[in-house]
Amino acid sequence: MHECHENHCHCHHYRHIRNEKKTLIVIFITLITMIVEISFGYITNSMALLADGWHMAAHVIVLGMSYVAYQFIKKISHKQNAKPVSEKISALAGFTSSIFLLISAIWLIVESVERFFTPLDISFNEAILVVSISLVVNFICVLIMEYKNKRNKDYNFKAVYLHILSDVLTSLFAIIALFIGKYFGLYVLDPIMGIVAALVILKLSLTLIKTTSKVLLDIEQLKN
Repeated sequence: MHECHENHCHCHHYRHIRNEKKTLIVIFITLITMIVEISFGYITNSMALLADGWHMAAHVIVLGMSYVAYQFIKKISHKQNAKPVSEKISALAGFTSSIFLLISAIWLIVESVERFFTPLDISFNEAILVVSISLVVNFICVLIMEYKNKRNKDYNFKAVYLHILSDVLTSLFAIIALFIGKYFGLYVLDPIMGIVAALVILKLSLTLIKTTSKVLLDIEQLKN
């Protein structure tokens, strides 16, 4: 078998297969965590927890789209000019995923603002327990993905990684809000943290949209 530096196409194909398997594993983990979070979000009346759960729901859809993209890439892997076509498919999947990420950020802002003016009683103990489990699960998913930014042209995989990373951030912000709300009575921090998390997600999504758009429109090639 040739080494990756001797056979770039083989290395490129192998990387997509490896990323596909990682994506499938994360899909199942995210789906289970999503169901638990949304259920307890409604039960405990926690906007931070509910937002985190629905954010993960959007990710399940995005992860599924990413997995389908890998199936297309696999089918054309042995054809002529497979690499540039695969890169386009990967960029398109990444662009679509980033749009979903953008929409989830906007939804989170709207819901958090609404909850800011119409607060509900929060069952802090249950909410903290579930969102803590979510944080651990999301962190495990980040470790599974093991994204390497340097020279990685798999934009589909990058989009998946950013979705999981944003889940880590929303879970972390939710825990902070719930703890402060429980021990200091600052209930208003729950929706505020939701807005902060949304702004971070917004930044991530816009960055990926910009990057993938350049690939889809061949902007770099035009510059050359």
